[in-house]
Amino acid sequence: MGGKLPLIECQGDPRHMGRQQGEMLRQNINDAIEAVGNLEAFRLMKPKWLPASWFPRLAARKAHRFMRRAFQNSPENFEQRFLGICEGSQVQPQNLALCCSLEAAMSDLTRSSHQSVNALQAGCSAIAATGSASRGGDAIVMHNFDHVPVVQKFLTVRRSKPVGKLSSVEFTLSPLLGAVDGVNEAGLGVTCNYAYVRDSITPGPTITMLISRVLAEAESVGDAIECLQDWPRVGGGLLMLADSAGEVVSIELSNRRMAVRHPCNGIIFHTNRLQCDSMRSVEIATSACYDHRAPSLLRGQRVHDSADLRSDAIAGFVMENGPLSLENLKTVLSDHAHGDSCNSVCMHGGYWSTVACTQLLPRDRKLRVAFSNTCQATLQDFVV
Repeated sequence: MGGKLPLIECQGDPRHMGRQQGEMLRQNINDAIEAVGNLEAFRLMKPKWLPASWFPRLAARKAHRFMRRAFQNSPENFEQRFLGICEGSQVQPQNLALCCSLEAAMSDLTRSSHQSVNALQAGCSAIAATGSASRGGDAIVMHNFDHVPVVQKFLTVRRSKPVGKLSSVEFTLSPLLGAVDGVNEAGLGVTCNYAYVRDSITPGPTITMLISRVLAEAESVGDAIECLQDWPRVGGGLLMLADSAGEVVSIELSNRRMAVRHPCNGIIFHTNRLQCDSMRSVEIATSACYDHRAPSLLRGQRVHDSADLRSDAIAGFVMENGPLSLENLKTVLSDHAHGDSCNSVCMHGGYWSTVACTQLLPRDRKLRVAFSNTCQATLQDFVV
């Protein structure tokens, strides 16, 4: 995506911030809701006995019920921001709920996450360097966001200024309350990868909602860890956190567990595999393959193949190179070791692609973003 990237400004109380987002992105949010209904992975989740015309409405109602229960287990500001987006975009709450909690709500509806993934989850790779491993000595982070290509139409950059809390600049999707990546005014940065988990689900805030809350309330990696340990959540994720003091960690999350992994010689990276011993028992089985419920391009493939191959490629680069700069990180995440496929770090696959990439500079309170494959990216700067 060339040209100047879309930026929205949201400030005030949660309801007002949501309303601003909804008004500025009204058409885009409505288009996103329509796109969800056309996703092959979504349509394949329909029970055989259910008429095709009924499934989107049933899924939306289930998602709305899920979200209402999630809001009961979370601060009021999540619900108020959700209602504000509905008001501003003139979207029915059940339809926005389906976009905001799609993976979690559909896993709860179908119970599919206990055996296999539903292909609504995608890839993503992230790497961070700090101290002697970073060319300038500061903590730096880069993240590839991999998803189905249609998602690229709904990406946006959001500058959030909540009353009485920390301001931040965030990379997100137009219907979301939460954020995928972001940096706040205190110099804390966060990125989010998917993780394939199978522990039991209790409705709660999604990982992206928690990222926005972390950015609004935490000033350091230590603060963020304390917050995440105490907050309920739903879904699996691998968060890369870095702060202006140079601390960097990878946090592994499932519906009910959390573990923290620290850098080795100043470098840490992850794809979509849980690496902490305490987390491996809640990960989808190593041998799991996509079955008949997955899109045709994925059927028969081992779920973890892409994540494992991307991790090996990143490890190989790190072992052979010295202190890393932002340009080095871009080179790492532009890797095409497995060609134009979903197995390369920079994906050009038939099903998934790298639709965006970000760089986080916590000390400078800066987020750099491109809505393109990393190998073709010209990143634009956004300061908190």
